Amino acid sequence: MIAGFDYGTSNCAIGVFSDESAQLIAIDHGRTFMPSALYALERELICESVGQKIPQKSLQDSFIALRENPLNQARRVRREHDIAASEQSLYVGHEAFDQYFSLPEEGYFVKSPKSFLGASGLRPEFVHFFEDIVTAMMQTIKQRAEIQLGQTINHTVIGRPVNFQGMNSEQSNRQAIDILTISAKRAGFSSVEFLFEPLAAGFDFEARLDKNKTVLVVDIGGGTTDCAMVNMGPNHRNKIERSADFLGHSGERIGGNDLDIQLAGKNLMSLFGMQSILKSGLPMPTQPYWDAVTTNNVGSQSAFNSKETSYSLQQLMLDTTEPALLQRFIKLRSQKQNHHLVRSAEQCKIALSDNSANKVALDYIEQGLSCDVTQQQFSDAIKRPLTRVIALMQDVITQAGRQPDLIYITGGSAKSPVIRQAIEKNLGSIEVLDGDHFGSVAAGLTLWAQRIFA
Repeated sequence: MIAGFDYGTSNCAIGVFSDESAQLIAIDHGRTFMPSALYALERELICESVGQKIPQKSLQDSFIALRENPLNQARRVRREHDIAASEQSLYVGHEAFDQYFSLPEEGYFVKSPKSFLGASGLRPEFVHFFEDIVTAMMQTIKQRAEIQLGQTINHTVIGRPVNFQGMNSEQSNRQAIDILTISAKRAGFSSVEFLFEPLAAGFDFEARLDKNKTVLVVDIGGGTTDCAMVNMGPNHRNKIERSADFLGHSGERIGGNDLDIQLAGKNLMSLFGMQSILKSGLPMPTQPYWDAVTTNNVGSQSAFNSKETSYSLQQLMLDTTEPALLQRFIKLRSQKQNHHLVRSAEQCKIALSDNSANKVALDYIEQGLSCDVTQQQFSDAIKRPLTRVIALMQDVITQAGRQPDLIYITGGSAKSPVIRQAIEKNLGSIEVLDGDHFGSVAAGLTLWAQRIFA
């Protein structure tokens, strides 16, 4: 069977072609979208789970040989922590968040692993670790989809951003694609192809066009923003070779996660002493706070969890004029609640798509703790990343050498009226249409998979 697979930064989805259209499959307790998150009782058990579930014997044998040391560590961890072989040790999607929220200081939790795949300077053992995380998620998603369908999925098209990272983009893209390809094969897909995510979103839209148009597709995903200028319509959509219709593209590692991080840093971290003053009269150093909320960066998370940061915070306790706030931050750090805080910022961002203000409840940190955020405050917080999004759109228009007939925006963060207003303000009186903000990429990948594999 053939499927389109959106392994997204914020959410994952998988679709099949049925009744002449793309149909998304329920993969997370009746939901067609699964949060991109994984929780393991111990991080060593991720590798073990992957090895046990690789369906092809030759790939499984090869994996076991490559992961001999991590698999030995997994067996040791099971003995030391008395984790029975029958006990569930791995959770994905909403189940991963549930486990993390209930026991944040225990286990291993990762959100948006796609953000890390193109990171520069990763040592081989970290590349292997990310391969295992992605494989574990893909194995679960594929298995759940196949149970729903009652058939095996053999071929897939996976979405990819234009650039996974801003720096060393060619090397980063190659590394990320290699990780995704290896993971998909180990998950059981026999054929794997890739398609730019903005093109996938555009193909879903193109199926509804009754006239030829030059369309600027803007996909503001969780981890990246990707733009493409494409000739679309009845004269184009049935072609397999579309390179002549592809007039320009741009992409950068900036997306919904970055908006959440900015909102968390600029509007929530004041509750933890970020804007306080030291007894010396100097402002509180802000780097530990930004490291805490920059959950999509390996280096920032390593710094936040380091012994150096622990020592620095203890020293700052002697000099702060607001020790209760800094102690609250130290508690957040010790209980690993920084991911939860960014999740609260994300939910606030979503709420502000339909409301002028939102109260962010932080009872999981301290009973009664909350913060009011207005739509204007959100707009101010995301000004820098939003400026970069607009620059990507203008770059594509320059590449194409023409103005688009219309702008098609998709991706979860594209729902925000703040973003839409910025687009309309900076690009003039071009018609702006909204797509299925969560499903357009998965649907487009499914349509393309059907076209090239059927």
